[in-house]
Amino acid sequence: MSDLQKPTPHPEEIRVGPGAYIALLFAMVFFSGLLGGNTWYGVFDFTTLNGAFGRVVSGVSGSGEAMKVTTSAYRGTGGNGAMDGFLFAFGLIPAVMFALGMINVLEHYGALNAARKLLTPLLRPLLGLPGCAGLAMIGSLQSTDVGASLTRNLSDEGQISNNERDVFTMFQFSAGAMITNFFSSGAILFTLITVDGTPAVPASIGLCIVVMFVMKIFGANILRLILRTISREEQQDETDKKRQSAQGEA
Repeated sequence: MSDLQKPTPHPEEIRVGPGAYIALLFAMVFFSGLLGGNTWYGVFDFTTLNGAFGRVVSGVSGSGEAMKVTTSAYRGTGGNGAMDGFLFAFGLIPAVMFALGMINVLEHYGALNAARKLLTPLLRPLLGLPGCAGLAMIGSLQSTDVGASLTRNLSDEGQISNNERDVFTMFQFSAGAMITNFFSSGAILFTLITVDGTPAVPASIGLCIVVMFVMKIFGANILRLILRTISREEQQDETDKKRQSAQGEA
């Protein structure tokens, strides 16, 4: 049986209680970034709890009272090659471990089953994915690390097939971490005005978000179509080989 034909439990066959829906709601808020910040409710936000590495001294200029000290991330400045790549990967470890730990706890309380039951009717026609991928989708809109780690967990546990994993990856890394990256760098463009006082960007933030999301779905379905075509060709080749073998024996 091909990956595209891999059976997935029907949403109606999954029994979930109120606790599972509460766990799902918590997971959606926790990975969405809605509660991020230095306020007290930041303890319910993944990025806030994940924290950040401290900064190190990268240079000193001047002397005496005019002396200035510049700092940079723990990776320093001017790195390149495998060494810099290793430090970058090393910096991802805490986020990946934390995300996997949290998803295992939430899975224990039924969050993935609730997500599968609620989101399969939506994700299956849109992307060909089971509802359990919903949490990873929400997380990927905030952080590529979260989306990747949750998707890896789903794949390792056999909850999504190889083709579903590839399609989902296409969705995630087209405009990766869409919400975080857009509002941290792109949204500033909407504050610009021209000389005559009119907005420099003739569109709204909401429209841009919708366009990015639609194109992410479009790109994922292009890959989905390619994989489906390849699967059909492989099945046809296998059928032709069997037919030729039967004719040879006859």
